[in-house]
Amino acid sequence: MIAPNANVSWETARKANLSNWEERVPIHEVGYDIAAFDDPDHISDVVADDLPVLERFLPGGTVEGLDLCHLQCHIGTDTLSFARRGARVTGVDFSPAALRSAAQLAEKLGLTATWVETDVQDARAAVTGDFDVVYTSIGTITWFPDLDGWARQIVALLKTGGTFYIRDGHPVLYALDEHVDDLVLRYPYFGTHTPQEWDETTTYAGDGTIENSRTYAWIHPLSQVFTALLHAGLRIVHVDEGRVLPWKFAERMIEAPGGYVWPEAERDLVPCTFTIVAVKD
Repeated sequence: MIAPNANVSWETARKANLSNWEERVPIHEVGYDIAAFDDPDHISDVVADDLPVLERFLPGGTVEGLDLCHLQCHIGTDTLSFARRGARVTGVDFSPAALRSAAQLAEKLGLTATWVETDVQDARAAVTGDFDVVYTSIGTITWFPDLDGWARQIVALLKTGGTFYIRDGHPVLYALDEHVDDLVLRYPYFGTHTPQEWDETTTYAGDGTIENSRTYAWIHPLSQVFTALLHAGLRIVHVDEGRVLPWKFAERMIEAPGGYVWPEAERDLVPCTFTIVAVKD
């Protein structure tokens, strides 16, 4: 991180983040191992982890036959994994390049999906229909400052009785210094309206460098996430904290089934992810 930047506007931050994510697309098309989807039974590792938890809280115990909206879908690998499990899927993202990539992959695989270009904060106005499931995972909510508005969009997209699912990086993890050989707190845990400014030429999946390397992210402690969902009217039915992260946060993390973990002696000291399942009554 360079420093917190109180002077940057939302419009400036969004423009920088969009330019960065547009450039990530060709790198991620390789890093996400899209070729693996040539196997008709293949689904993404993220959905393979999320699906058993999500389906425990669905009335029929399966996403098959349900309408599912995936917020911040990026290049669609997770969205199309749900399609392979029988859901009717809509993917939402702010990156035109990502959605073009997602549409091309869907066509190649012979899968049906709807793709909508919009900011997550404006999803209800842009997306047609109501949904049994609204899904978001993973590495999502640091990209915008307004969790209250985000939660209201989720409620507006859900049918009565519908289920919201999120798994994301844990804010305790994000407070750690990723460059030292110990668990050392470096960044704030408690959020403010001031974004953190980053300048990184690489990305979390795939090789290659990014010219538009400046990005902006907002800290959201767990209390803020819970409060936003509760105030929007959702009923929380499940909470979990996990030890495995789908990307390599720090160089000394060790590869494990489903992603990366801390060395064994530290594995129980800090959470890597949190999961929340909530229902619209």
